Amino acid sequence: MRRLNRNELLETTADIDMTPMIDMVFILLVFFIVSTSFIKESGVVVERPAAQTGIAQEAQYVIAVDVSNTLWIEGQSIDIRTLPSRLEHLLADNNDLAIIVAADSRSNSGVLINVIDLCRQAGVTNVSVATKEP
Repeated sequence: MRRLNRNELLETTADIDMTPMIDMVFILLVFFIVSTSFIKESGVVVERPAAQTGIAQEAQYVIAVDVSNTLWIEGQSIDIRTLPSRLEHLLADNNDLAIIVAADSRSNSGVLINVIDLCRQAGVTNVSVATKEP
């Protein structure tokens, strides 16, 4: 049997092929992008009221009403008087706009009704109220 000298050993080192690992990383990246939810949250935590007849809904935007009856959309506090113009801008981007109104259970129900009414007046046909399971 022939012995290899030191120079021949250095020349015969194996290279690691990175292509399969890169392929797997891209496949995982695509999987996580596709499986994530693209709902733009309101940015505030609300205690939703419980409802036994609630149905899961999909929406692009969430308008939250907190305990102090302040409106939140996309992490920003907004005045209820500016909501119609904000909705018109959102409708300009997407004609099939769906909105979920997440009102705190301790907030004023009149504010909730006013928000839903303003959404419908602006032309949003798919407006839902967020609830939780009892």
